[in-house]
Amino acid sequence: MIKVLFVCSGNSELGISPIVRAQGGALKKNGIELDYFTIKGKGFKGYFKNILPLRKYLKNNNFDITHAHYSLSAYVASLAGAKPIVVSLMGSDVNSSFLEKVLIKFFNKIFWKVCIVKSEDMKRKVGIKDALIIPNGVDLNIFKYINRAESCRKVGFNPTEKHLVFAASPERIEKNFELAKKAFELLQVENINLKIVSDVNHDMIPYYFNAADILVLTSIYEGSPNVIKEAMACNCPIVSTDVGDVRWVFGNTEGCYITSFEPEDVAHKINKALAFEKRTNGRERIKKLGLDSKTVAEKLIDIYKSVLKKMNA
Repeated sequence: MIKVLFVCSGNSELGISPIVRAQGGALKKNGIELDYFTIKGKGFKGYFKNILPLRKYLKNNNFDITHAHYSLSAYVASLAGAKPIVVSLMGSDVNSSFLEKVLIKFFNKIFWKVCIVKSEDMKRKVGIKDALIIPNGVDLNIFKYINRAESCRKVGFNPTEKHLVFAASPERIEKNFELAKKAFELLQVENINLKIVSDVNHDMIPYYFNAADILVLTSIYEGSPNVIKEAMACNCPIVSTDVGDVRWVFGNTEGCYITSFEPEDVAHKINKALAFEKRTNGRERIKKLGLDSKTVAEKLIDIYKSVLKKMNA
């Protein structure tokens, strides 16, 4: 059995990111023995205070692979002496400063065995030619069709009204809530609401997507946004800016619309999604692309095995 240590942030109100925790859960279901080392502290200074504690943890525990999520966690793992290291860059890493990209390339060359990115766009931006593209997967046993009336009751939505869901904190500048707000104000639709869904228990998210008439994503940039894949797994209509791998994930899925960054266009696409008046077949698209959590976990395990094989050759 392969023993893996996830090194990741523990700074959010929800503790470990639901995306990282879900990936860990999928790996465990596929036979991986997994543990977490969570980093407390923000910025370079806050993160680097975790180097010595992680070094001590690695000394007292044996792992075959250290898998770090986000670049800052990967720097800490590298300087703590973790070997071998697999790194997942998540999106914000490659949309940051020039210095950050230089650091990523340096650490990748010196310390990391494998660098994973979430989309072709991320690979191009980070400039690592041998980076592997593996988007995060979706647990199709959790994100699935749930009766709308039940979902509305669960999340407190009025089932007789229309509900647009914005699934991010408006305080995160890159999520561009102002664009969604401006578009909403242009709508001439009665009994319609713009609902912000942020920092809620991840188990509740499928109910929001099944209660929603439309998921609205107006981000300035993304890697491979999980909310898109999760909403598609619930067959929720979506309006999204053309960021990350959204266009590829949508494919030709009816009821899912790409918009520009103009409020008028966002409002137009919301009206088109409202006129669609039914659920999408997004779930089938997710299955076709192999973006379910089990398939993604199997790809990661193949990477772990390949790294260990090379180490032992």
